[in-house]
Amino acid sequence: MKTNLPNSGPAAGLLAEFEGIVSGHRDGHGFVQRSDGEADIYLPPNEMRAVLHNDRVKARIVRHDRKNRPEGRVTEIIERSPNPIIGRLLQESGVWLVAPEDKRYGQDVLIPKGATGTAKTGQIVVVQLTEPPALFGQPVGRVTEVLGEIDDPGMEIEIAVRKYGVPHIFSDNALALARTLPDAVRPVDKQHRVDLTDIALVTIDGEDARDFDDAVYCEPVKVGRGKGWRLLVAIADVSHYVETGSAIDIDAYDRATSVYFPRRVIPMLPEKLSNGLCSLNPHVERLCMVCDMLVNAKGEVHAYQFYPAVMLSQARLTYNEVAAILGNTRGPEAQQRKDIVPHLLQLHEVYQALLKERGTRGAVDFETTETQIVCDEVGRIEKIIPRTRNVAHRVIEESMLAANVCSADFIAQSKHTALFRVHESPTPEKIEVLRNYLKAVGIGMTVSDDPAPSEFQQIAMATKERPDAQQIHSMLLRSMQQAIYTPMNGGHFGLAYEAYTHFTSPIRRYPDLLVHRVIKAILKKTKYQLPVLPTPGEAQAKLSKRLAARVKEPTEKPKKASADQLAWQAAGLHCSANERRADEASRDVEAWLKCKYMREHLGEEFGGVVTAATSFGVFVTLDAMYVEGLVHITELGGEYYRFDEARQELRGERSGMRYALGTRLRVQVSRVDLDGRKIDFRLVHEGEDKAGLLSRAMKDKAGGAAGELPLQDRVAGPRRGGHSERDAGNKSRQAQPDRASQPRARKSAAKKPAAGAGPKQGKKPRR
Repeated sequence: MKTNLPNSGPAAGLLAEFEGIVSGHRDGHGFVQRSDGEADIYLPPNEMRAVLHNDRVKARIVRHDRKNRPEGRVTEIIERSPNPIIGRLLQESGVWLVAPEDKRYGQDVLIPKGATGTAKTGQIVVVQLTEPPALFGQPVGRVTEVLGEIDDPGMEIEIAVRKYGVPHIFSDNALALARTLPDAVRPVDKQHRVDLTDIALVTIDGEDARDFDDAVYCEPVKVGRGKGWRLLVAIADVSHYVETGSAIDIDAYDRATSVYFPRRVIPMLPEKLSNGLCSLNPHVERLCMVCDMLVNAKGEVHAYQFYPAVMLSQARLTYNEVAAILGNTRGPEAQQRKDIVPHLLQLHEVYQALLKERGTRGAVDFETTETQIVCDEVGRIEKIIPRTRNVAHRVIEESMLAANVCSADFIAQSKHTALFRVHESPTPEKIEVLRNYLKAVGIGMTVSDDPAPSEFQQIAMATKERPDAQQIHSMLLRSMQQAIYTPMNGGHFGLAYEAYTHFTSPIRRYPDLLVHRVIKAILKKTKYQLPVLPTPGEAQAKLSKRLAARVKEPTEKPKKASADQLAWQAAGLHCSANERRADEASRDVEAWLKCKYMREHLGEEFGGVVTAATSFGVFVTLDAMYVEGLVHITELGGEYYRFDEARQELRGERSGMRYALGTRLRVQVSRVDLDGRKIDFRLVHEGEDKAGLLSRAMKDKAGGAAGELPLQDRVAGPRRGGHSERDAGNKSRQAQPDRASQPRARKSAAKKPAAGAGPKQGKKPRR
């Protein structure tokens, strides 16, 4: 559907049009993400009235602001977004409407009488638009699905999978095909396979793991004339059961990855495969693909081979159990596993050799803190704890890395097309930001224009004992680019590998499944042919645009890509985009749960540390909760603060007070916005009236138990305390890009905008 919008202004007909996707903002304005890879175009609120988030449009630039940032006007709506809208059904003065959960949509959807179905006021529903918005009219829709009450257990997951378009229901054809698969390995399945059932292969996973796709075994051998090990990494042979182009394969490709939420997993494969036939459960025969390696005393893989096999896992071990055995071979855990303790000790020895080679290679290894949300039976957070990595985690990690590198080398040597896992070196812009930061915090080390991974690792090692080591390592990590799947091998910068791919998790990652198929084809001296794949969608288009900006100029004229190469490029783009989609959905659910958890702690005080500084405030992570919130610049005191991008700090012009990464603060939880996934803190000063602070926080809490405004405030304009810059900051923090590239140093007035105040016309907020 195409809709032409009226043009106005003398320059409108003189400027070229371009296509792009509308990206809405919760404050009412938006942006057009251009298809040609050029800079995004700002759309003021009046231009957003006739369009919605994710619409494909034509637009033109009508002016530039003082900083030469373009502002545009929509001239034509090429295609409306087909995605349904999820929101809460409300009634005001007899009018039914749905307030979208995703505030980027910016407008409520009117629901005619009779189109609400069985939904009741306050319930979360799915809406399909029947009439798009117009310049002077709101969008109209009908309720197609009722998800339930906002406080129902698991509601945050039901919202996220629909909000991000995560496929969560298998097709009837896929389920029917899964039912025809056997329950166990049959004699016919064992043909032309190596029998490893007498080898003491074991799985080592987390306590809550349900699918086991890798098993390991190690024994000492002579490599050349010196000491060495034979390391076996056996991976579930998913490709034996999931045939190319089958109904299960089509669904798996559509998902591209399993999505992990607290208390729930949306698997890539039907449960019969993921938890049953393909899972390397203990004491049952399973089919596998094996990477059989010889590792010398230097930690170098001297030789390797791949072959299909049948195995029988001797034990299902956990990371904590293995760490306890390696820490005390006479302890109770070791006594219960006497038969496999010698193999675990050999596994630890080969790990130490591989770790030594990692250091020689110069791969980066930053120490960062990940958190785990522990929920009760009804889905409420009981606690948030740090996810600690022990020696068993590292043993498995190094074993998997070795198998993945061998897979990439095997494919590269054969010159067969496949998907590599490519991690490019940091961009010049990020290198410059990092250099400035290192200089500002007094680190007498830097990185070169064309840095090696070892340069980053040397800085990490030199600063690991500093009190601000966590913040320094975070800055090093933020300077890195995201890894992608692509048939063009570009090496892996962070791991310092010339070639790298993913081989070890075909139950939960589609690229691994493709790698298995390619390796099998090479072993059979044939060529693997990709099936006909769906056309890349919106997520892939957005990722393609971002990647296009990172492509370096070719040194020689590129050859025209064949149809096969184009198909592999599309597959890599699809898998990369859906990997990001899964990450965004998981982070959204975690942010929702943390907000709900912190609502119960409104008015309470906690100690914390500054983990990011921006022009509009500082983000503080609480010590006890591992939850992050914003102390807005207006809470820092009655003076002007300047944001120093190089030092990543806010500094008061009059007092010289500095708020930098690593600064310890005492804060009070002042406000929780469940819809916006935001938490606000107030700075607690010594001698301050704590009773008054608590009273203010309780007033906020009484204003809306679910963290939302009354209907009239919500319909009239943006939510209370809505700051475009602050929203842009939170958006970037959820997506975890380079927080160091936040707005440049500027003077920030300590005057808070009025409640419900939106951005002024002509003054564009920062993204």
